Formats: sequence, C-alpha cells, structure tokens
Amino acid sequence: MGLVRDSVTRDRQKELEGLSPFELKNELIALAEDNQQKNAATLLNAGRGNPNWIATEPREAYFLLGRFGIAESRRTWDEWDGVGGMPEKDGIAARLTAFLAENRGEPGADLLTRCLDHGVKRLGFDADSFVHELTDGIIGDNYPVPDRMLPHVEKIAHAYLVKEMCAGNAPEQPFDLFATEGGTAAMCYLFDTAQVNGILAKGDTIAIMVPIFTPYLEIPELERFGFDVVEIRASKLDQDGLHTWQYDDAELDKLRDPKIKALFLVNPSNPPSVMLARETRDRIAEIVHTANPDLTVITDDVYGTFVNGFESLMSVLPRNTLGVYSYSKYFGCTGWRLGVIAVNRDNIFDERIAALPAAEKKRLAARYDSITLEPEKLRFVDRLVADSRMVALNHTAGLSLPQQVQMALFSLFALADEQDEYKRICQGIIARRMHALLKGLGLPLPKDPNAAHYYVEIDLLLWAEKQHGRAFADYLKATYEPVDVLFRLAENHSIVLLNGGGFDGPEWSVRISLANLPMAAYERIGSWLSEVTAGYKAEFDQR
Repeated sequence: MGLVRDSVTRDRQKELEGLSPFELKNELIALAEDNQQKNAATLLNAGRGNPNWIATEPREAYFLLGRFGIAESRRTWDEWDGVGGMPEKDGIAARLTAFLAENRGEPGADLLTRCLDHGVKRLGFDADSFVHELTDGIIGDNYPVPDRMLPHVEKIAHAYLVKEMCAGNAPEQPFDLFATEGGTAAMCYLFDTAQVNGILAKGDTIAIMVPIFTPYLEIPELERFGFDVVEIRASKLDQDGLHTWQYDDAELDKLRDPKIKALFLVNPSNPPSVMLARETRDRIAEIVHTANPDLTVITDDVYGTFVNGFESLMSVLPRNTLGVYSYSKYFGCTGWRLGVIAVNRDNIFDERIAALPAAEKKRLAARYDSITLEPEKLRFVDRLVADSRMVALNHTAGLSLPQQVQMALFSLFALADEQDEYKRICQGIIARRMHALLKGLGLPLPKDPNAAHYYVEIDLLLWAEKQHGRAFADYLKATYEPVDVLFRLAENHSIVLLNGGGFDGPEWSVRISLANLPMAAYERIGSWLSEVTAGYKAEFDQR
C-alpha cells in the first residue's frame, strides 16, 4: 500500500480539511486524474449526489406537449413563416385530445392522456383552463402570472407533496407553494426573507440537526447572519455500537430553550440518508407545543421519496414549518432547477410579522409599499416572492413557465402512478448498489426502514475499532489526518469520496453517493476501501 505522495503532506491535509467538502473534492479529483493517466484507471467519483438515471416518460410527455404548443401557436397566427401567436384557450382541451389520438403510440402520449384525465377527474380542473395553462406555459410566451406559481401547477404540486412528503395526510389548511429555481434558491430566499421580516435576527440562536448538507453549516456563519448555532447531534448507537443516525432525547430537548429561534434539518439526512424516526418527529412536535411554540422549523426533504411512508415535519408541524422540496434527485433533473417552498396558510410567520413593534412595521411597510396599498397585510409567502426579486422587480418574479410545466408533468407522473412502480425502480437501483458496496466491504446489509440509502456515511474510526481493536483506532487518530484515507483512495485507485467531517459528522467518516455510478463500481469501491484500511493495519503491525 503506497503512502500519499509528498505533495499532500499531513500539514497540507490539515489545511484542506477547513474547506467545504465540495471544494476539497476538487483536490481529490486532481489526484485521481493523475492516477488515471498513469495507470489507465477509471475515475470513480462517488462524491456527487447527481443521480445517473432520469425519469423518461414525463420528459417524453413534455416534448410531445411542446409539439402541440407549436401547432396551437401556428393555429392562432401563421401569417409569416417562423412566426406564431399565443395559444387560444377556447376549445383547447378537445384539440389536445384529438392531437393525442392522432399521435397514439408516440412517446409521452399515454402519459399526457393520463395527466389530462387526472387533472380533470381527480383534481377537478376545468379542461380548457388546465390545458391552456400547460400549453401557454410550455411555449413560455408570458411572464409567470401569478408570480408565485401557476394555479393549476400549484394544485398539482400540492397533491404531489401531500402524497410524497405527508404520507398522504392532507393538512387542515393547504400549503401555499412558491416555485423556485431548485432547492438551493429556496434556501437563499428563506434565509433572506426570514431575516428581513424579523423572523430571525442577526445573532439569534438557531439549532441545526447534524450531520447536515454543508451550506446549512456555512450560511449561518456569514457576517450578515452571525447566528449562534446549537448542534442537535445524531448520537444514537445500536446494540452493536454502530451509528443509527438518530437523536437521543437529551439532544432533542435542547430545543426546549425558547432562546432557540429556529431549527434547520435535512430529512432524510445528508450524508447519513436516514429519515427522522417517528418518535423523534413526535418529540419535536411535543417540544414545540409545550415549550417553544414560536420555533421556526426549516426542513429540506429532497430525499423523502426514497423512504416508504415518509412524513415530513411540514406534515407533523405545519404551522411552524417552512418546507423545501426539490425534484432534482428523484426524477434525475438537477439541470432543470425545480424546487418549491411550502408555507401553510395557518402559520406562525404571518402572526409574528403582525406582532412586530410599530417601528419594524413601518420599516417593512416602506419596503413593500410599491407593490401593495396594504403592505401590513402582505403574507410571508408573498414577501418571499417579492424579496426574491429585490421587491422592485416583483412584477417579473417567478419560476419560468416551461420549468413549471415540467414540474407539473413530473408531479402528475407520480400521482398517476398509483402502484408506485417508478418509486420501486428508483429504490431498487439504490438497493442494488448498496448491496454491492457492502459486499466489497465484507459487511452485512443493515435493515433500517428509516434509511433512504441515497448516500452511505461510514465512520472509519468506529469500523477500525470494531474490526481491529481500540489500539489500532487510537493509532490511526494519532498518526493521520481524517482525510488521509480520501487522498489514498484518490491517488491509488482514482476514487473520489467526500469527508463526513465536512458535514459535521464524525471526523473519520466518509460519504459515498449511491446515486451516480454503475452498480459494478460500488463493489470495487468497497473492496478498495477495505484494502486501504488493511494498509493502515499493516503499518500498525510493523511498528
């Protein structure tokens, strides 16, 4: 087993540990590419969360609908070659039905037929209004109106969120949705508007459930926010002394302190990829109801579809929760940038804004008085929209209409799939890769109904202790930096993983994405990870 080359000394590794895992990854890729060129190795980058599958049928429906949209545009105005008009609403549903009949057997035709049927019969849409919104939207000839989200698309996305994020349990009051440019934009908008409107103030104490996606650790440290962070750590171990990535009551009870103004979490978590256990959700709800009723909960649930029966805190605590969902991972559409923010109509945020001191209300009235004659009545969700375009550009706010149409088709695809066949396929892809990785590692397959397995986080120090004893684990800790194993894998095998410590997980943990490589690659990654560990053990034995 070769040691890491001299150019990446322990001191250099220690410096690099201060970077975000996504920046450290670039150093590892450079090493891996060098090894690839020297040894004709295949670079295996398991540090990316971008899935290597896509949902084909809703895309086929999108492109077929685009053909219909162009035909409708030419039907309206075909005076000059290359110039069309805006699709007309009257009778458009019947024309789409005829178009689909003429194109029966074309990719996407069956799904479009099912989407139309679901929208009219299950969601109660007027057929012409529904089809015109989709057709005009896919043409993209208008600004988004309403700017927050198209009305039919919002109802479709709402039904999808209830099914997938709320375990089918509709809230007493519906969610208002704001369509955003992916989950990352949703995060930016929420941090911004929460601070502007006094939901969170600079220097406030917030809680973060860790490990967590790195930006949730980095944004609170920015000078603009300067939040005082309390960590809620996933410290539970099972009977074998292995991480369950769940939370002890003592950790959760930190939330009882009313000084904590907000709770941030990713559920299922990133990188452990484990859903909050029901008893954890129930305890957080009990804490809010009895001890900290003004707690703001911001939950990012992008991986929820990979766990059967998933239920978000936006379902358990709708009044207190701001939900973020991205379509990116489930449908393989990171490049589409499709996300939503969900705010329940019965929420504490509007109440808190209404209860602000007079001076704060006056400041906010001046901020929003160019877009409404009654700025004090502007709801939090509409402030999100306005702030996303610096208020002055509120009239051109909103996610592009072609993006919203694709969002609707992804949602309708899942809603019409009543047997969850697509979900079983996606979960099956992940399960096969998990099995291959563990086979390479020589470990048994864990049975955890809360695990999404989109990522795997392995605590190498804990693993080393279980395999070879405490003395070996202590030797590793004293002799090497936690990222040393990542550099060895990159240099010797062209494998790129991310350091779990960068997500505020155990320092010696690594994150392996099961989403972005062929199944055969994962057995090799597991074998080479075992080989690297064996190399450390050989060094230990030769002391």
